[in-house]
Amino acid sequence: MRFVAIGRGSRRPRRPVGGPRLPLAAALLASLALAACGGPVAGVLTPVPEARGVGSQVEMLVATTREAAADSADLYSGERGLNLSFVDVTISIPPSSARTVGEVQRPKNAVGDPQTDFVLVSADRLDAAGALAALNRGVTRVPDRRVMVFVHGYNNRFDDAVFRLAQIVHDSDADVYPVLFTWPSRAKLLSYGYDRESANYSRTELETVLRSLARDPSVGEVNILAHSMGNWLTMEALRQMAIRDGRISPKITTVMLAAPDIDVDVFREQMRDIGTTHPDMILFVSGDDRALAVSKRLWQSSKRLGAIDPTAEPYRSQIAGSELTVIDLTQVETGDSLHHGKFAQSPEVVQLIGNRLMAGQTLTDSRASFGDRVIQLSTGVAAAAGTAVGMAVSAPVAVVDPATRVSINDTLEATLDVDGFEVKGSADVDGDDLASR
Repeated sequence: MRFVAIGRGSRRPRRPVGGPRLPLAAALLASLALAACGGPVAGVLTPVPEARGVGSQVEMLVATTREAAADSADLYSGERGLNLSFVDVTISIPPSSARTVGEVQRPKNAVGDPQTDFVLVSADRLDAAGALAALNRGVTRVPDRRVMVFVHGYNNRFDDAVFRLAQIVHDSDADVYPVLFTWPSRAKLLSYGYDRESANYSRTELETVLRSLARDPSVGEVNILAHSMGNWLTMEALRQMAIRDGRISPKITTVMLAAPDIDVDVFREQMRDIGTTHPDMILFVSGDDRALAVSKRLWQSSKRLGAIDPTAEPYRSQIAGSELTVIDLTQVETGDSLHHGKFAQSPEVVQLIGNRLMAGQTLTDSRASFGDRVIQLSTGVAAAAGTAVGMAVSAPVAVVDPATRVSINDTLEATLDVDGFEVKGSADVDGDDLASR
């Protein structure tokens, strides 16, 4: 077993069961209101060429199954495209004096200010040959010709995904050529069902992208970072590759699964289909992810992989018998009240993972372990560890559309502590409780 507990200490005390509650419907409205406060401005991808030289620039290759947007300031919509499309994107990030590591400062107006906002510098649509040329140019600029593929989660606009990936690459100082795979998401809290089907719709195209990267002689190594629902899409693409080709390409060295919205039993079957020869699998979990807890109750789901307690049975024994590296961030605190944005919003975690692990170092080396460094930054104890490469990302809070669940009447009995977003009902949300997203 390879397991790291980051910032693990005593749990925060629970609210008394008799504390204030609201019915589930009211809690959903509260979640909607929370997400809507200061909602993001649309149409922010108008190029700002004068941003060059103002802050830092991150160039990425984007592969997408989205349909092109009618408004060029959006580039791509949340609808499904008939073919895989490519675009070369450069994002400008404000000077360090104007921002905090972990933040994505979205434009407040359609045309952002590069002094204070993330803005688009340029976007060039490409055909397959142009995408290959852009890839070949990009990988020559990074050590070991390392590519990192990011697959976002549910409830993401196109601009959400490109801004977040730019932030992660920049703040981690990672030596990678970033490739974004973005799939059709309507970026609405109540479009979970559509997004889920869009993830299924896109799995063969993601498999195609991964196979093309692995076969390209200009690419030295491929790492994958997926978040939330993007983990389902990633695991399905890898499973298909393993079945078609008899294995996953050895050039795909690491797969990082951040807060995966996958049923534990389904994940076990996916891993069985993938086989014993597979990339390093790094699992980030957080038992206090409140958005996942809400979604789990609405799905009436089995255990969800992203919120397991790796110290509790049966997971402790299952992890011990596997080759998974599990990193528990339950005790890491960030500004995200729902505890779903820890991976990108914790500057220490982003920087330590990016700076140390993208260089191919293990989580524990002979000089200074990852756990030791985290202890300096938080109040926890790190256990054993393994190797890992990559970074992780946050995404907006997700709440399932009740209309998509035929058994929604049964879930209406569940109630939430709105202040703590702690699910109440037949069972409390402990560290070993899981939730879907």
